[in-house]
Amino acid sequence: MRHFVLSIAIILFGFLPSSAYRNKNKTANETTFALTLSKYKIDKSTIPIDSTLVPVFFKKYPNLKKYQSDVKALYRKRNYHSIWFDKKGLIEFANLLYSKVNQLEEEGLKSRIAYKEKIDGVFNDTNSDDLYQTETELMLSSMYVFYAKKVYKGIDTEKIEEMGWFLPRKNLSYENLLDSLLVDPGLLSKNEKQLFGQYYKLRDVLKRYRQIEQNGEWNTITIDSVEKIFKPKDSSKTIGQIRQRLAVTGDLKQDSKSNVYDAELMEGILNYKKRNGYKTDYLIAAKHIQRMNIPIEKYIKTIIANMERCRWIDPKLTIADEHIIINIPSYKLFYKKDGVNILESKVLVGKNMTETVVLSSNITKIVFSPYWNIPKSIIKNELNDAIARDENYLEKHNIEWNNGNARQKPGPRNSLGLVKFVFPNSDDIYLHDTPSKDLFQYEYRAYSHGCINIEKAKDLALLILKDDPDWPITRINEAMKGEKETAYILKKKIPIHIGYFTAWVNDLGEINFYNDIYIRDERLAELLFSDDSK
Repeated sequence: MRHFVLSIAIILFGFLPSSAYRNKNKTANETTFALTLSKYKIDKSTIPIDSTLVPVFFKKYPNLKKYQSDVKALYRKRNYHSIWFDKKGLIEFANLLYSKVNQLEEEGLKSRIAYKEKIDGVFNDTNSDDLYQTETELMLSSMYVFYAKKVYKGIDTEKIEEMGWFLPRKNLSYENLLDSLLVDPGLLSKNEKQLFGQYYKLRDVLKRYRQIEQNGEWNTITIDSVEKIFKPKDSSKTIGQIRQRLAVTGDLKQDSKSNVYDAELMEGILNYKKRNGYKTDYLIAAKHIQRMNIPIEKYIKTIIANMERCRWIDPKLTIADEHIIINIPSYKLFYKKDGVNILESKVLVGKNMTETVVLSSNITKIVFSPYWNIPKSIIKNELNDAIARDENYLEKHNIEWNNGNARQKPGPRNSLGLVKFVFPNSDDIYLHDTPSKDLFQYEYRAYSHGCINIEKAKDLALLILKDDPDWPITRINEAMKGEKETAYILKKKIPIHIGYFTAWVNDLGEINFYNDIYIRDERLAELLFSDDSK
């Protein structure tokens, strides 16, 4: 490890510009003075840092300037004293951090800090004179901010909002994070106070998939016929290839090498389909094999993109004792209470022209047998044309005009069904029942105008109001007859989070992949893999 001796000028006069140190031909008097000073015991943990040298450093290394304000904040909190040196020299944590920076690919990142060769020199005895201690101090602080931004924060808020992500981000204090890391360096490997727990699950799967890629186990599956649908008891070389793939992905415990579609493979197929958002039956169609034949490189990119999304989430969002999570690509809703899933339901989400928004809010009200106040955009783009084609359209669909606006009256055919759940948001979307129950049988379920239709709407209402003495089951049943709108403001707001994850690891450690229905992964991957080291 590189060690530094503190110069007399550092103690008496602060840090001079680096050019003042470049001259190694010291006079005899200077050398004698330095040797005399070296007899004193100096506590390097209290080495002062001249604040005026911070801008000088970033002027000399302009490609690090984006970290200047954060680096300055680190020293301001420490009253401008050294972070990276103690009595023995460079602290061990600096080595640990340097090691993590060199292993960023394990975090799903492909990024290189500017002036990496300078930083390498700090930890390389052959380049011990490349940087002076002041520069080393500020270079390592820049390296820390670079690492923290990449791993714990992710890309800028403006860019993620451009991609339609409006979940609240965590407030990341680089000063407080550094304090915690210095106290417990093990947090460099896993820190669930700073990163959403799903991040670490995806990181484990990323390692596994990269190993599969390295081992060359992701073999292409040959399709016997485009029209061929395999059923249990069929025999084919394709079956054998599918079996090998499912053994690699963990859907099967082992590869028996059999080309017969047997009971063992049936279980593997069910698990594969469940993990990939398919209808769970035993048929193997061309579309399933085509999905299996997606190159593993693309799956790896998908995992990395979703690790990035995890960086944007405040871990505190999901620690509430009661909350609802909706994942748009999986078409699923989860209602959690005390850390346990008490309801899982299929949902319909917005189609491509009216995408469901990623956001967080709180369910404040339940409305039974609701009116549907038809948005003006739907009146203009759809309703007026329907009326022009059929003058009795309004009557047939139980729609009336109300103060110049159209609304559909309560009833079993109401587009909102028999109950809706209201949560404040600027996009005026909500969670609601639907009369179109048949749509839930399809694998693709992006059909709405942006709102979220839930299959088990009544079940959700019953669970939310389970402990509310004002709403026994009999009253809920009465309110859902579709005769009269009844609104109830909840005594306790329920957090609801609508996210967008195309890869998700469940509690069993199984990776689930979902179709990127709004085509967002590719753009995110481009941002992640762009070279920002210069």
